[in-house]
Amino acid sequence: MTYYLGIDGGGTKTYALLTDDRGNVLGKGVSGNGNHQIDRSMAAQSIREAAEGALNEAGLRVHEISHTYFGLAGADREADYHILHPLVQGIGFTQNYSINCDTMIGLRAGTNHPYGVALICGTGTNAAGRNPAGEHVQVGGFDYMYGDFGGGGSLNIEVFRSVIRSWDGREQTTLLTPLLLNFLGYDNVSDMFEDFQDHGKHVPVHAAKLLFEAAAENDAVALEILTRQGVELGKSAVAVIHRLGMEKDKFDVVLAGSLLTRGDRGWIRSEVEQAVAAAAPNAAVVTLSTEPVVGAVWSAIEADGHAISQEVYDKMRTFRDFEHIKQTTR
Repeated sequence: MTYYLGIDGGGTKTYALLTDDRGNVLGKGVSGNGNHQIDRSMAAQSIREAAEGALNEAGLRVHEISHTYFGLAGADREADYHILHPLVQGIGFTQNYSINCDTMIGLRAGTNHPYGVALICGTGTNAAGRNPAGEHVQVGGFDYMYGDFGGGGSLNIEVFRSVIRSWDGREQTTLLTPLLLNFLGYDNVSDMFEDFQDHGKHVPVHAAKLLFEAAAENDAVALEILTRQGVELGKSAVAVIHRLGMEKDKFDVVLAGSLLTRGDRGWIRSEVEQAVAAAAPNAAVVTLSTEPVVGAVWSAIEADGHAISQEVYDKMRTFRDFEHIKQTTR
């Protein structure tokens, strides 16, 4: 029997999934931040813990795995790979492994083709693609200063600052105000403002979810922020399409990341669809329906020199079985 391990290291959680060559899930593991750009030592520990969780559940050891594929947030530039290769080797993966950015495993999990475009909107945002010739391009993924907008790690700030602006008269009244006060446990905006100022507090990343609650009630401020997120992601998709020369190709644009797969009701997606339709009329925008880590497993199989069989596609396409696994705590 041949075994494959996929790792999805994100900014808040790291997932590990271990299967055999027929797509049977044998082991799963979950831990915290797997992005070395946020915290290198924490990322190493999280990747180790998630991998060990999957290996222990399967009753296997690292040397028994035919190939391990790491899809890691923060695997963006050559400088990152100079850090990440020693990191994963230090964990015990010294051979038969690959590293790529997490955007590409999201792409692989969302399409039956080894090419296409992926947009991630989770803790951060990223866009990447691969054309039929195998050429790869990444656009963004480096934070606001380098051209990005949004993701939970920025939209949480948009929520907070919108509430402040409404309170001091620079913005219209918004449902985000009572939602944020309840979320953070304050009676009024003044108390919240003073407490954050006095104690250097930071807005929790999960505050971004309040945008969807307010947008569901047609809140103009929330809708404007989500629309901008969609426009920005659409621009990223179009940039990837043009740089890869895919304007006439038939392919999928895969939407991945929790803000796109679990919160959005079309506020973000509709803007992406418009942008993609204008740039590549034969492309289809699809929302990822399985865990991105599945794409890491499929990429491991392909890196080992095998094509993905229909049996494996059928078994794993709808896999979303991490919710009940307790995250490792420190």
